Amino acid sequence: MPVLSPAALLRLALLVTPVENSALSALPACETGTRHLELTADMPGEALAVCIHPGLPTSFLFDAKLGRVELPGRERFRVMADETGLTLVPTRALTQGEHILVSVTFEDGAVPASVRFLLVVHPSEAARLVQVTRQPRSLESYREGEQQAQAEARQCEEDKARLEAECSGQRGLLGLLAQELLDEGGIADKDITKNVISRSGNALTSMKAHSYRLDTGRVDEGGRQMVRLLVAQQLQNNGSTTWTPAGAVLVGPKGEEWKPLGVWTQEPIAPGKRRSVGVEVEMPEDAARGTFTLKWWGQEQGDKEEFFDGVVFPWNFRPR
Repeated sequence: MPVLSPAALLRLALLVTPVENSALSALPACETGTRHLELTADMPGEALAVCIHPGLPTSFLFDAKLGRVELPGRERFRVMADETGLTLVPTRALTQGEHILVSVTFEDGAVPASVRFLLVVHPSEAARLVQVTRQPRSLESYREGEQQAQAEARQCEEDKARLEAECSGQRGLLGLLAQELLDEGGIADKDITKNVISRSGNALTSMKAHSYRLDTGRVDEGGRQMVRLLVAQQLQNNGSTTWTPAGAVLVGPKGEEWKPLGVWTQEPIAPGKRRSVGVEVEMPEDAARGTFTLKWWGQEQGDKEEFFDGVVFPWNFRPR
């Protein structure tokens, strides 16, 4: 995934359901701006958790000369250091959720003589700068930190309002689709453009189609594993009136109908235009195999239904 702004964690909170968030619950809350750490002689020796992400630099700036840096698995980092600074760039050899304990010893022998950091490989976040001092920060420094925190809080509020507007309240896979985040890895996907067939009589033609599967880790009352499924299409309107989706169902191989958790459209599709649409469904894993038919109906066409046969979902998936 790309580097996310201070609103990155907010993005996940807005777009992913609680079930999907559970995988990140063990990760620390990441600060992507400048962090200030004061070292005192009587402070606990606990390591400070710092988020890192492959390919993104995390820098440490100290107010004293460095003596020794102990970095296990040093070959998995690009390391740049000078007398008072250390920059680490993790490589792809690191895995999500991995913890690396780094110890830094100062050259002057003053107390405290060292500091430890617990580097946590985060799927999207990375701390940019950690400033470490061994004396009280100046009033100016405190004011700078306060101003930065206020600015980031305002930015988060603005991002929240923008994301809610862009997603039209959508969450889960549909929310990720609305934000164009589905293809950033971690979710099984399949290009089904050639599989999906638009039935004769449709006003809409499926120009492109992708299917996605997310294993939720949830089980139903019968003990069956549940999965989230998404069909994302680019539809062309060959009719004479604008088309806006009003609803959809996914019809299974045996004719069973699965009602969606929600539907989404980029915007209403004017005659002759193409736009993206999506429908998300949850069902037991064993019911999600086989070939489905996706049935849409629009707001402007009354009860007229649009049928798309040949919908299949990805299996035997290994994360990218």
